[in-house]
Amino acid sequence: MKKITIIVIAAFLAITSLIGFRLASNKKKIEAQKQPVVKTDVAIPVTVAPVSEGAVSQQLVKTGNLIPFKEADLVATTAGKVTKVNFNLGSSIRQGAVLVQFDNRLKELSLEATQLSIDRLKKDVTRYNTLLAGNATTELQVNDTKYNYENALNQAEQIKKQIADAAVKAPIGGRIVQKDIEPGEYITVGKVLGRVLDVSRLKVEVPVNESDVYRLRESQTVRVSSDVFPGRTFSGRISYIAPQGTDEHNYPVEITINNANGLKAGTFVNVDFSQKSNQKALQIPRAALVESIKNPYVFVINGNAVSRRAITVGRDFGDTIEVLSGLTAGDQVVTTGQLNLSDGKPVQITK
Repeated sequence: MKKITIIVIAAFLAITSLIGFRLASNKKKIEAQKQPVVKTDVAIPVTVAPVSEGAVSQQLVKTGNLIPFKEADLVATTAGKVTKVNFNLGSSIRQGAVLVQFDNRLKELSLEATQLSIDRLKKDVTRYNTLLAGNATTELQVNDTKYNYENALNQAEQIKKQIADAAVKAPIGGRIVQKDIEPGEYITVGKVLGRVLDVSRLKVEVPVNESDVYRLRESQTVRVSSDVFPGRTFSGRISYIAPQGTDEHNYPVEITINNANGLKAGTFVNVDFSQKSNQKALQIPRAALVESIKNPYVFVINGNAVSRRAITVGRDFGDTIEVLSGLTAGDQVVTTGQLNLSDGKPVQITK
């Protein structure tokens, strides 16, 4: 009786397991039939626009930083102990003023001794010439005396030069912006003692494209402005146009500004040349740009599909953006439908 019961239970379990397996299999088939069929080769409708090279319709305005008209280091041309420093940080100085004085007492004493030798040798030359005229001395003795006299003159000039070098003079007029010296220090030759800037005039150098530079001329007046002084303009003058351009076909142009308004070197300024630019630039519609200007890319038509292309952008012209690299004139870029695109995705161009 027990044996029969076990057989019945085993048969029941086997039938139950078979039914459960069949139900699970049927459920998977039903769920698979409910899934939508994804067609990976469906062409995405897009609109496109050509990459074109066009004239930049804007004023010829360049930006740069103001720099001093002149600047110079105060450099020691002799070695010695500093006795006087005639300037402080921020001092206004004139060109040629003595700013640093070295101890030159020994050189002055040496010059006095050399001058005494010169006076004595000069008398000897006169005396020996008189003796030579009376055949009382030899020509060799006269020549030796003249040589010693001329050598003493040369030594005196050298000592005078050393004494002059002991006084460091201002190479230009302006204001002291760096001071690296104090009285009592011992200075070696070539030591930088300070720095002076001439900001009575200021300069700014900007690069101008070759298509625009030929319309500029030296002495031409330009307008200079700065965000530091909103609404104000300053008058500048083109003081230099480079005769040779860079590898990028830009020509350095220097503008000089009379600094009667207290502008400071280093200020960021805009230079307006008061004329339209003739420069051409590769441009695309702003709508073609995917993501931001910091990480820009576009989709380019490649047959019946698209290719993702990273680009470098330049100036923003409103509806269009300058492209510096990544595209060539004639390329077709997608302007709508980019959100559904990926690299290699098939597309259908619509109007």
